[in-house]
Amino acid sequence: MRLLLDEHLGPALADALVKRGVDAVALTAWHDGRYLEASDEAILTAGAADHRVLVTYDQRTIPPLLRLWGEGGRGHAGVVFIDHRTIAPNDIGGLVRALVELQARLGELDWSDRTVFLRRDRRQTDE
Repeated sequence: MRLLLDEHLGPALADALVKRGVDAVALTAWHDGRYLEASDEAILTAGAADHRVLVTYDQRTIPPLLRLWGEGGRGHAGVVFIDHRTIAPNDIGGLVRALVELQARLGELDWSDRTVFLRRDRRQTDE
């Protein structure tokens, strides 16, 4: 599973994930930042071409776009949604733990057209 971190998830998260063996890149660095001002459609299209699963907090505009694409038979490389009530955007450690666990559990799957909601790392919820 190759991750593309949406623009509100910064390079520090990507660096921390890479250090833990996860193939991740922040939108700010991906293709030299060319997609920073791009539409969701352009990002998902380019992400699919690069086989990158989008990781995003955007639950307002991405789901309707995915629904429209699905109805039209258009695919994507996968999306991991995060809810700010589950893991706060400034909780880098929590995001890293949850994404590393997701990679360990589901990273080998075909992520084409797959969407999941990220949940806290199990060790964190058992404490």
